[in-house]
Amino acid sequence: MLDSYFKLSEHGTTVQREVLAGFTTFLTMAYITFINPAILADAGMDFNAVFVATCLAAAVGTLIMGLYANYPIALAPGMGLNAFFTYGVVLGMGHAWQTALGAVFLSGVIFVILSVLPIREWLINAIPRTLKMAISAGIGLFLGIIALKNAGIVVDHPATLVTLGDMTAWPAILAILGFVVIVALSRRGVIGAVIIGILLVTALGVALGISEWKGLASVPPDPSPTFFALDIGGALEVSLIAVIFTFLFVDLFDTAGTLVGVAHRAGLLDEDGKLPRLRKALLADSTATVAGAAFGTSSTTSYIESAAGVNAGGRTGLTAVVVAILFLLCLFFAPLAQTVPAYATAPALLYVACLMTRGLTEIDWEDPTDYAPAVVTAIAMPLTFSIADGIGLGFICYALMKLTGGKASECPPAVIVIAALFALKFAFL
Repeated sequence: MLDSYFKLSEHGTTVQREVLAGFTTFLTMAYITFINPAILADAGMDFNAVFVATCLAAAVGTLIMGLYANYPIALAPGMGLNAFFTYGVVLGMGHAWQTALGAVFLSGVIFVILSVLPIREWLINAIPRTLKMAISAGIGLFLGIIALKNAGIVVDHPATLVTLGDMTAWPAILAILGFVVIVALSRRGVIGAVIIGILLVTALGVALGISEWKGLASVPPDPSPTFFALDIGGALEVSLIAVIFTFLFVDLFDTAGTLVGVAHRAGLLDEDGKLPRLRKALLADSTATVAGAAFGTSSTTSYIESAAGVNAGGRTGLTAVVVAILFLLCLFFAPLAQTVPAYATAPALLYVACLMTRGLTEIDWEDPTDYAPAVVTAIAMPLTFSIADGIGLGFICYALMKLTGGKASECPPAVIVIAALFALKFAFL
């Protein structure tokens, strides 16, 4: 039955190999069950409820991807998108987290519509690769400064904005140790390097008495504080239009890049280099965002960590189904998630930041009309503490520099339209 449904033989794989690949993918991305609740808790959301929402959103989205699209790709609340949710929309712009969830829900609904309509590929292809890479790198730098702040390595300063914190404090020391461990284990190809680093730092913190042990397992927490708490009406305010489209664009580009990248590694692209069943894959991702917002978490997206499962032999949706089951089992480990302090997740955030920032290496550094807007996009995100503002400045710079630099043919109409909308936002909103 499994062979027939997932076409295992056609893809040259077996049930055993798919199960192993599922475990491999899960171990590489299980850190999100610790980090996402911690980040959204800063927005005033209930940690336990977000933990449940994170596990459910990941399980539902991954299950749809496996059963409907038949791809070995796992989904979970996206890194960067959760940071934008908390530090950009809630803390930065002053909106209630319920309203921010409403914005996520609406972005997911638009994503669903785009996934069905034939314009989806046009929209994905209309955005220049330079801006896609710059947005990824900028989100990485944004995560990096959040990680250093959570570890106490970077603190605010009235004269210089930021400065070095107390490097002799245990949180800073343990965070650095965790980062070194994660990088070293990743270099040696150890599966689950990120979660190993998180758990090691947590254990050391408990042993040193600077963190409290809250237990290992229990019945799943009460999800009601965030379950269907989204405020869709509040998200329809004019000031939130840019927020909704920022959630949409980042999720759309991130998903498209992840789908193509993982499928390429798995040898699943067709002879034209395109992704078969793209509509189904995008529908799985967009539906997961809608469901995740209803559960009480930020945008859910495809994870590049799925490539680890592909490297372990995963080729079909059975791999994703295994990951989904493991996320459901995570619901019983809420006390462990509560034990993990911010300085233990900081190394993981910093490592993810490093992975995302390498997108800058794929930019044309010989063309100033390419690299200048890319650099502006990347550095504006952490310095304005806003992913949306960074994207807006990047689009504006790209359009202006291409049009004035004699390369108007490289500036698609979609980019000009988006740049004009962001310019109007900065001028009047």
